[in-house]
Amino acid sequence: MNKRLIIVGLLILALSVVGKLLFTALKHIKVDEFHPASVIFVIDSSASNQAMLQEEIKYLRSLCTILDPEDAIKILRVSEKSYLIYEGAPTDGSAINDTLQEFTKFDANDYGTAYGEALKKAFEHALIMKKEGYIPSIVVIGDLENEGDVSKQIDWETLPQNVENIKQYIPEISMMFAYAHPEKLDLVKTKLTPVLGEKKLIVVNEQTAAKSQRKLLEAIGR
Repeated sequence: MNKRLIIVGLLILALSVVGKLLFTALKHIKVDEFHPASVIFVIDSSASNQAMLQEEIKYLRSLCTILDPEDAIKILRVSEKSYLIYEGAPTDGSAINDTLQEFTKFDANDYGTAYGEALKKAFEHALIMKKEGYIPSIVVIGDLENEGDVSKQIDWETLPQNVENIKQYIPEISMMFAYAHPEKLDLVKTKLTPVLGEKKLIVVNEQTAAKSQRKLLEAIGR
């Protein structure tokens, strides 16, 4: 009888010690808080970019598949003009594809590239989504060529300061530039790395696109 009591007592003591150790360990484990992301895509549908457009659409859709259902996306079409063609969940693949196919159709007269106008709108969307509790990221997909109306093109001299201004309100903002020629991507790196840093600025050419998904996730804190 005494032997049983001793064994039971030892078991209770052992369980108590183990329980206390587990409690102490769990108390010090920090669970990462999930923050939804808002990815704002800018896709070039101009006549000069049509040769790569279907591959770029496929790439855009692949990025949507790695996002969380609680994330939000917006898609800006850029050509001679830039405007919003989709906003909603990244998981609605059919709606995203139908929208892209409908509003990026070839138009021989649609030649210019209003990348500057598109980025201005993307920054405005990013500021709004930040206020809504999202972590914004801007993904530019296209050749980055300046064509057409000069006033709507990217001013590479003022862009770094514009991004610096945005960072005052969105310190965690990230940007990706995909499918441009390496010479253009080198210009992006030169101008924006001092502002965004290596982890928050991603450049992707046609050959490295398949390996960029993880970088985007890391840039938005996943």
